[in-house]
Amino acid sequence: MSDKLKIGISIGDVNGIGLEVIIKTLLDNRILEYFTPIVYGNTKVASFHRKALGINDFNFNIVNSPEHAHPKRANMINCWQEDVTITLGEENETGGRYAFLSLKHAVDDLLAGKIDALVTAPINKHNIQREEFDFPGHTEYLQTRTENGDVLMFMISEDLRVGVVTGHIPVKDVASNISIEAIVSKLRLMDASLKKDFWIQKPKIAVLGLNPHAGDKGLIGVEDEQIIAPAIEQAKSAGIFCFGPYPADGFFASETYTKFDAVLAMYHDQGLIPFKHIAARSGVNFTAGLPVVRTSPDHGTGYDIAGKNVASEASFGEAIFAAIHIVARRREQEELLSNPLVMRRLSRDRD
Repeated sequence: MSDKLKIGISIGDVNGIGLEVIIKTLLDNRILEYFTPIVYGNTKVASFHRKALGINDFNFNIVNSPEHAHPKRANMINCWQEDVTITLGEENETGGRYAFLSLKHAVDDLLAGKIDALVTAPINKHNIQREEFDFPGHTEYLQTRTENGDVLMFMISEDLRVGVVTGHIPVKDVASNISIEAIVSKLRLMDASLKKDFWIQKPKIAVLGLNPHAGDKGLIGVEDEQIIAPAIEQAKSAGIFCFGPYPADGFFASETYTKFDAVLAMYHDQGLIPFKHIAARSGVNFTAGLPVVRTSPDHGTGYDIAGKNVASEASFGEAIFAAIHIVARRREQEELLSNPLVMRRLSRDRD
């Protein structure tokens, strides 16, 4: 039996670029040395995409469950049997229906321990909505499925890591959703993830302000002085090495972010716009704080380029390797903490 990690992959919207970047990533057999891929989808749909891309020398190995996956092949589990009409580049109900079926099967196996991590291809947050998926995105769905109280949307790359206090909510609602408790909770999650998932012993975290110039001492909003600054002090008193609030524009323009292990932004675009610019095509979305590991590429469904064979698989490949590394670090840490000698040493250090 192979000891390689089994990485589950959901295909996302069947009318988008999900299967394109998946196939392109798995096309290079050398990548199979590092993990066993298990794609949750449908071989007929995959064949349609393969032909649209003009790729003839690639096929999935069909299996019924992760236990039967071939360690040296790209495996696929058929999550449905009916024929599906693919309309590349079109947002419709079909794309959402089968994106959800793929995701649900993958998460079922993830929670059952049949796969070691999950990498999700992009979904459309509108057409996937249904009775079983009443969520703004993957993050909130996984939070509910794992019964987690709080999670962190954590964008990671080699040069920058950015988390957000508020996620997929309208900009007009951001200020009212920022509180001392919310900021401290995200800082705790970020600090714990940097230690557990990235093995940074004493992480240094920057916290961005909400308003222009971080409020300019109350002249441009009071949230920075009355909410964000007290939250930073509270987190510091809990042993979290954090600083701020920093004005977001100057913070990134002056490359101050290079002095920190991670950055906590107040809202989605404040953090993700500079992240995607700096990370280029190597960014990964990691859901920190879950008991399981889930990553995804930092791009969307790409309807405008679907089927044109121009989508880059770089971010998807990075998402796979990020998942592998995080699982490996967690398991190694668990092994260390189960060692009585290590626990005695840690106890002496605390005393």
